[in-house]
Amino acid sequence: MATATKTTKKATSEEFAVIKTGGKQYRVSVGESIKIEKLKGEHKKGDKVSFDQVLLVDNGKDTTIGTPVIAGAKVEGEVLVVGRNPKITVIKYKQKSRYFKKNGHRQPYLKIAITAIK
Repeated sequence: MATATKTTKKATSEEFAVIKTGGKQYRVSVGESIKIEKLKGEHKKGDKVSFDQVLLVDNGKDTTIGTPVIAGAKVEGEVLVVGRNPKITVIKYKQKSRYFKKNGHRQPYLKIAITAIK
């Protein structure tokens, strides 16, 4: 009777980091694109952005964990898309009291391609 063994290989060049922006945390690696909340200031397609709040960096061999952030660590990226999400409709309704409110909202976002983890 043969037993099956599950092996998982982790690429040694698979470097990733955990960054904090917009009140959320994102796991990023070079070549990946992420969709984040809009950053302060004017941004257009092709702009370079930098994230200073790096919480964790793993290069496949060593893991560095910040307390709460890693001093001197930086993740750089390039803006791919400046856009807005589809509209979300919010309806408030109370029956028998003639109360009806309808509002819509479109959340702005940035799509960023990660270029470097330093």
